[in-house]
Amino acid sequence: MNWVPDEQTMNPYQYRAPPVGIELVPRPLKMRLTVRALSGNSGSHGRHGTLGQLLGVTTGIVLGVILTASIRHLMLQPHLCISVRNLPIYDDMNDAFRTIGLDKNTDVHNNPKNLLFVGVMTANKYLDSRAKAVYETWGKQLPGKIAFFSSEASTTDVDIPLIRLRGVDDSYPPQKKSFMMIKYMAEHFSEHFEFFMRADDDIYVRPEKLELFLRSVNSTKAHFIGQAGKGNQEEFGHLALKNDENFCMGGPGVIMSRSTLLQVAPHVRDCLKNLRSTHEDVEIGRCVRKYARVPCTWSYEMQSILYHNSSGTEAFTGPLKQREVHRAITLHPIKNHTHLYRLHSYIQGLNIRSSEGELVHLIRELAKTSEEAGLPLPHLDEPSSGIFLDQLGTDVTLQKWMASTEEEVLYWDFLSRAAYQPGNNNPRHKPTSGMAEGLNDVIRDVMEIINRVSKERGRVIDFKEVLYGYIRWHPTLALEYILDMLLLYKKYRGKKMTVPVRRHAYLQVPFGPLHVREYESGVFEEALEPTSGIQELVEVVVKSSLSDLSKLHYQVPPAGPPRTQLNPKKIHFILPLAGRFKTFQRFMDDFRRVCLEGEENVQLVVVSFRPSPGKDDTTEDVEALISSLQLDYPQILMTVLQANTSFARALALELGAGQCQDSDLMFFVDVDMTFTSSTLDRIRLHTIRGSQIYYPIVFSEFDPKFTRKGSHAEQYDHSLINEDVGYWRAFGFGIVALYKSELLQAGGLDTSILGWGGEDVDLFEKVLRSGIHIFRAADPGLVHVFHHVDCDRNLESSQYEMCQGTRYSTYGSAPALVKTIIENPEILAYRRANP
Repeated sequence: MNWVPDEQTMNPYQYRAPPVGIELVPRPLKMRLTVRALSGNSGSHGRHGTLGQLLGVTTGIVLGVILTASIRHLMLQPHLCISVRNLPIYDDMNDAFRTIGLDKNTDVHNNPKNLLFVGVMTANKYLDSRAKAVYETWGKQLPGKIAFFSSEASTTDVDIPLIRLRGVDDSYPPQKKSFMMIKYMAEHFSEHFEFFMRADDDIYVRPEKLELFLRSVNSTKAHFIGQAGKGNQEEFGHLALKNDENFCMGGPGVIMSRSTLLQVAPHVRDCLKNLRSTHEDVEIGRCVRKYARVPCTWSYEMQSILYHNSSGTEAFTGPLKQREVHRAITLHPIKNHTHLYRLHSYIQGLNIRSSEGELVHLIRELAKTSEEAGLPLPHLDEPSSGIFLDQLGTDVTLQKWMASTEEEVLYWDFLSRAAYQPGNNNPRHKPTSGMAEGLNDVIRDVMEIINRVSKERGRVIDFKEVLYGYIRWHPTLALEYILDMLLLYKKYRGKKMTVPVRRHAYLQVPFGPLHVREYESGVFEEALEPTSGIQELVEVVVKSSLSDLSKLHYQVPPAGPPRTQLNPKKIHFILPLAGRFKTFQRFMDDFRRVCLEGEENVQLVVVSFRPSPGKDDTTEDVEALISSLQLDYPQILMTVLQANTSFARALALELGAGQCQDSDLMFFVDVDMTFTSSTLDRIRLHTIRGSQIYYPIVFSEFDPKFTRKGSHAEQYDHSLINEDVGYWRAFGFGIVALYKSELLQAGGLDTSILGWGGEDVDLFEKVLRSGIHIFRAADPGLVHVFHHVDCDRNLESSQYEMCQGTRYSTYGSAPALVKTIIENPEILAYRRANP
């Protein structure tokens, strides 16, 4: 007997080896049964003819019954099922394995690399964007394989494992696409993977966390894992779900065990014929519940494991340092594929931090073992590896650093509702954003360590708040914390309980050795000079207590091309001025030495105002000085603009910017500043047209009568930078480098602000609102020379308070002022007499 199945109706998933005696031939089904008379003429009406017809009919009926029963028996066999629908025709098995890069002969389902198969539903219009981003980020790190399922007509030049489902289009909702993807996975890959995941193309998966989670699940049982749902408030009760039924939300990802997939796939036809809603994930859940008899995981924890952000297109476009991002296995949705690359970069950074923590732990174990064995700590291949191992191998202790002099004693900063820092110019202040961010990072890491085995113990500990704490840091050893924390202990196994607890934590964030990165050519050629920008920065960070840094190897890079051949971007100096001719002379001395004699590509615009009443008018002196320099250096344009009005810095900067084109790089500077050529290099490096503005943090000098033994400003070296002679003005925004196009984009300067201050903060806030990126960094080449601040009482109250604050902050450092008060008790006596 030959049975020929119809190619269009054959179900390869349920096809196995045919029964003995049946031949399967892949050609169209054409079964014909012809019954003829055994003898005589079929057209005769004699006795023999009648008997022959009767016998023929009887034989035909018997054979028909036998054939019908046989075919029905074959169709009901568990190893062979014939579909009567026109389902899609798939590629052969070899094509499917080649598409995902799987060797079916060697990669079996219990292979560590074949734990999971991920099917990503996508559409033709997203193949070159979302699908490509998924494959280039987390898709290649899976403990298994991934494939992208799209419509039959999909085309792309992107190299991704794409499977085109025949008979499927990109219409929405993608119910047919989702069911056909499940069917395809079952037919081709069910023998090679333990778990199967249905995912969208706007999801981010953390493969290492997903693998750890799946290893804890018994893959031989039927599982339907996801974030359970019953519909939103409007849909509740309208999805044809029973009280005990649910579905797994498709967005954050749905995971099936192999057992579940095998039980559902044969019934895809029935599920598609009995759709009761337009929601693809609801129908998948209904199908799984009906044929696999398992619901979606009823677990509140799934909301944080498979995380869905309800912000829509704004999800994961802002700050990524969030609890949900750190805890989740999947993150959904990332509608813009460029943000998926950004998220991947952030997650990779977290993985690096985790690896660094593990490295520190292993080095400490190595150091402890070597010490107990009486052996020296082994070194790595690099010459400086000894420093690296010695430094990180030190055990956790608050006694890592023992001061040998009073100056080397490290302060502990106290943190509560406010921060109290003895070394800060403002000892009591609101905790800075950097301090709060660092503290949050440490607490998050600690809570992850505490809850690492929480499932095994049937409890979880949640962080509530820091009641108080102490913080100190050593630049080459560690950042140290002593924290009093309020925690919430939750026991959910056995006798359930929730109890607030208070615990002290002694924590350290170790630092590795200092690494200095050099550029072979470009903006840092001055690294060859003894007073290079990099060396200046190292001198600021590294103090006398850091003697161990002398062991580091410093390699001088090869000399780059001469500065005159680099053709650097022209910097347009814009300088507001009102009188103060001697200070202006000092500024122009720096300008001549650095810019004119150094052949820098610069331009200078001086905006001169009428001096204050009672002050000498030095307008002619300013013009004469500029004219003299212009004659000596005709290749550099220097201009003086006269403003016949009272001083207004915003107006001066606006007038100066009016002399520039949109593509010009401008540098707003004050006459009290000194600068170096390395400052100009950093301006060109950190100011990027169309995306970034550079706000350097300048070093501001204290009153020299406290720090320089009464020296005048012209009598001492302004290149000296330490905490005794000045401070970093982190809250000053007057000095800025930006392109004119960014100034216009931000909205320009507010020329209605008159007098001292206010215009810089206004511009800074406008830049923040405009979305332009701000780069801030301490610039050791920019020094604000001390001068007495005279605050005009006619200023607005906010400007006057700001001016007074600046005036008081420039007297001297807190230790210097304390020493002055101790050495002069009459100050305290005067304060007691005049409370």
